[in-house]
Amino acid sequence: MFGLAVAGALAIAMVIAVALAMAYPNLPDVSELADYRPKLPLRVYSAEGALIGEFGEERRTLTPIDEIPKVMVDAVLAIEDTRFFEHGGVDYKGMLRAALANLGKVKSQGASTITMQVARNVYLSTEKTYTRKIYEVLLTFKLEHLLSKEKILEIYMNQIFLGHRAYGFAAASEVYFGKPLKDVTIAEAAMLAGLPKAPSAYNPISNPKRARIRQLYIIERMAENGFITAEQARIARDEPLQLRNASHSDRVNADYVAEMARQLVYAQYGDEAYTRGLNVYTTLNASEQEVAYAALRKGIMDYERRQRYRGPEKFIALPNDKEAREDVIDDTLAQHPDNGNVLAAVVLEASAKSLTVQRPDGETLVITGEGLKPVESGLSDKAAPNIKIRQGAVIRVIETAKGKWSATQLPEVEGAFVAVEPRTGAIRALVGGFDFQKNKFNHVTQAWRQPGSSFKPFIFSAALEKGVGPATMVNDAPLFFGSGVTGGQPWEPRNYDNKFEGPMSVRTALAKSRNIPSIRVLDFATPKFTQEWITRFGFDANRHPAYLTMALGAGAVTPMQMATAFSVFANGGYRINPWLISKITDHKGRILSEYVPKPLEQQQRAIEPRNAFVMNSMLQTVAKSGTAARAQATLKRPDLYGKTGTTNDAVDAWFAGFQPTLAAITWIGYDNPRNLGSRETGGGLSLPIWISFMQHALKDVPVATYPVPEGVVNMGGEWFYDEYTGASAVTSLGMDSSFNPSEPTEPPPPEERSRILDLFRTRP
Repeated sequence: MFGLAVAGALAIAMVIAVALAMAYPNLPDVSELADYRPKLPLRVYSAEGALIGEFGEERRTLTPIDEIPKVMVDAVLAIEDTRFFEHGGVDYKGMLRAALANLGKVKSQGASTITMQVARNVYLSTEKTYTRKIYEVLLTFKLEHLLSKEKILEIYMNQIFLGHRAYGFAAASEVYFGKPLKDVTIAEAAMLAGLPKAPSAYNPISNPKRARIRQLYIIERMAENGFITAEQARIARDEPLQLRNASHSDRVNADYVAEMARQLVYAQYGDEAYTRGLNVYTTLNASEQEVAYAALRKGIMDYERRQRYRGPEKFIALPNDKEAREDVIDDTLAQHPDNGNVLAAVVLEASAKSLTVQRPDGETLVITGEGLKPVESGLSDKAAPNIKIRQGAVIRVIETAKGKWSATQLPEVEGAFVAVEPRTGAIRALVGGFDFQKNKFNHVTQAWRQPGSSFKPFIFSAALEKGVGPATMVNDAPLFFGSGVTGGQPWEPRNYDNKFEGPMSVRTALAKSRNIPSIRVLDFATPKFTQEWITRFGFDANRHPAYLTMALGAGAVTPMQMATAFSVFANGGYRINPWLISKITDHKGRILSEYVPKPLEQQQRAIEPRNAFVMNSMLQTVAKSGTAARAQATLKRPDLYGKTGTTNDAVDAWFAGFQPTLAAITWIGYDNPRNLGSRETGGGLSLPIWISFMQHALKDVPVATYPVPEGVVNMGGEWFYDEYTGASAVTSLGMDSSFNPSEPTEPPPPEERSRILDLFRTRP
């Protein structure tokens, strides 16, 4: 019997040896792990290094073993592989303990060593078969032979999946606690160390109770194995954890910028962009971006307060049982996530004088007084069933500047904001819409809209080259266009206020944004010349037909084009190209590409310095005493320049302005163009957003002035081109009672004809 036993054992050993010998050549090459290169996400940063976006299936921050804190290593070893530095890859004692644990004899933390887990996670599937187990053991021996213990541990600490797309403990620390791994406490390290076994089951955000039980067990294991003292264990058990959730993020609100950067990098690197660990540094100023984001959203929400209430987003039935009611409310609000500071809530009680609403986790808010005004039509007894706010209604609330709560609704209107450095073209702030998750269409770069009166400076700039000056008198008097011009019935254009103020200077006409004088100025400069002239600023000629409606901004522009165009005035006449990415590095910080803009003097000159100087003088008047007088009145500085713009029927509201070091554009409108409201203008909607941004951006910027260039002279307090100070000066336009276009005008096509008929009622 003994002989049979020995023979049987030898036979089994020979079978295993043959199996191993046959399996070993089929093992994957593990030598590449000596230079471990996991999938690393694409990360986008501001100029200061603040994270603004991350792209890739796996969130990971590759961290060398010597930079991983000891407390994190100890927590992992305590629960996953206490004898890691003692065994040769397979822990036979651990396997014996696991076998006894299956018989209920002892308590064990498992039989798989860290090396075995690395072999499994990097090279093998998760299927549970004897064949896979054999390969796992063989790979374990191969890894232990090729790599040091420290390298194996480094791979494990960076490779393991820990939930929420986080791979490795450095990424998990950011995801769950919003802090770098080097700063974790014993309690936090124990919580993170509990995730490898089951990232979903022990997730502290979604399963806090189970995660807490496992955390306490790991703290106990750390104390049992001498990694921490009993006193440290007690402190760790009592430490409250500050978990990071979706509503709390230290990222800069720049989703549209991150997406722009992603597209640019993908165009260069393809799919590798998401796995190489590229770091993309943009020109974005983090603090200015946050101010721009908040200012645009506030401007849109302020507008939303003046709109009719469209009704709750949903109605639900609330159970009488308190716990069941809270569960229903929490489940419902999970389907209606918060939109920044515009929060979702369920109505518990509603009356004409107060609203009681509940937020997740049982938090209740009471809204009264001014906070009810935006939804008062929904509280009326006469409100339609789909508008009526009642118990179970899902509505939106927002905290006001005074610290009180107001009922509101998600806006339908959109907006855009962009700020660039006029001398370099660097984009300092960009907000492409109200909310990226709701609408990924980037209105800064993709929205082609009519600029309205904000386009008038470019018309006046062309006229300067024809002899018109700020002092030229232009008649704000009725105009008549015959059928030869319109291609249809005769008609008379009007100013927004339907009034005529008679003779006024070109400076005053621009400051007051009068339509009739602008038409006379364009007619004198001629539409054809002006159409060519505006291309110097970066506009497309084919989007601005050579008709007199060009004087009223009847063409199409993007906010980014407007930023480029107004930068020409701001920098003294040079055409700059806006740019976003300053450099790209690999995961080790090595620079792969870098962009340094040319000096301004080497950029393309668009207009002469004197043209920019005289136009700036007039744009300064707009911001001082014209339609944008609120700018200088609020910011209390003279170096502000700009132009308001509101298109026909208040479809688009603009403000385009600059200070010599910074140009910024604001636009508000609906994606499907429609009226913003009978009293809405660029000066009322967009200018306040611009002012809020500039108040921050120019806080420590000294007042700047433009030097007087050659070719201009000041006479009687007004600026003139040298050659237009005498008899050749254009002293007046349209002072006679009739009006005849200065050049033959072919009848416009039908679609342009209808625009002409509409757009002469454009607002300032």
